[in-house]
Amino acid sequence: MSSAEPTPRGIAWRAKAQFPGYRLPDELLAVREQVRRIVQDEIVPIEQRIDPDAPDLPETDWQRLAAKTKAAGLWCLGAPEPYGGGGLDTFSLCVLLEEMAQHRMGLYNPGCGVFGRYPPWVIWGGTREQIEKYAVPALREGYYTFFAITEPSGGADPAGAIQCRAEKRGNDWVLNGTNVFVRTDKGKGREGISCFIIEKGTPGFNARRFKVIRTVAEPCEVSFEDCVVPGERMIGEEGRGLSLCLDLLTRNRFPYSACNLGVAVAAHRMAIAHAKQRSTFGVPLSQRQAIQWMLADAEVELRACRWLIWEGAWKADRGEDARVEASIAKLYSSEVLGRTVDAAVQIHGGYGVSKEFPLERWYREARVRRIGEGPSEVQRMVIARSLFR
Repeated sequence: MSSAEPTPRGIAWRAKAQFPGYRLPDELLAVREQVRRIVQDEIVPIEQRIDPDAPDLPETDWQRLAAKTKAAGLWCLGAPEPYGGGGLDTFSLCVLLEEMAQHRMGLYNPGCGVFGRYPPWVIWGGTREQIEKYAVPALREGYYTFFAITEPSGGADPAGAIQCRAEKRGNDWVLNGTNVFVRTDKGKGREGISCFIIEKGTPGFNARRFKVIRTVAEPCEVSFEDCVVPGERMIGEEGRGLSLCLDLLTRNRFPYSACNLGVAVAAHRMAIAHAKQRSTFGVPLSQRQAIQWMLADAEVELRACRWLIWEGAWKADRGEDARVEASIAKLYSSEVLGRTVDAAVQIHGGYGVSKEFPLERWYREARVRRIGEGPSEVQRMVIARSLFR
């Protein structure tokens, strides 16, 4: 046998190392199809008959569809199974959220809550008693909850920006400031930040809603004035609040990115359909090179975006350090979303900014996605820092 010919051992090695290819599990594909049908057959028709800026479905419709998803086993699929959720891993949740977000309210209210509403992820770092008292009822009933970390002094640098204070008095803490992550020890920097559970109606706690360009999930400024909080409402250990928050926020960037992708896919699909049926000067838009290139560029970016999200979520599920992948997914998905929706608006012309179509709402809300969950500049900083370690 000549040296140019492979040895039998080499042939065997190549056979064992052959890559089997990618394929989503059949069960996950089936659940994704169930989600798609509910979104497209139930939610989209309701959205078409209500205020285009509505933040939620009418209560009767929400109750009906929530009962339907509960009966189908589609309720709170991303929550831990012991507490009433579906126990899905991050990867599977991302696959479903891409489909769940493909409707008018989908960017900030994927599935309009009919697949369940989740408490802030930081609650899973609490005690079993805290989870049973706060997280379980919120999951079961679909309660609205909130999470606060940004302050007027800054949001991208919570370790340096948090000014809200908590003073220990006996077994209680007294809060003053405008946040819920507070400094329990000013001299310890990030190790002096703790997290508390605040119940609605607690004396000294106030929330003031303020308007932004998005019409759902409107932010509120929360303030505390001598607000007394029992010690058992601290989540995790004293001084570990920021570490707990950042760990969970990192993992949450993958589902956040999947929603970006889902809306971008829906906008892209609308642009393709419009280009096929709309003509200018006797020629369909789909035959115009300028339009073809806009759509081709979007297709490439959407496919790349999906793989970046999937790879990072898969890595996180394996318990590996996925902080850089989370920043890459969040950065790229939010910017691809903006470019794809912008192109879809341009292709639709005047219809693109009409409230008869979801594009104008997506266009407004997409701008916020480059800021929320860490602005693009911070994500680039995280990625660049990893290159020079």
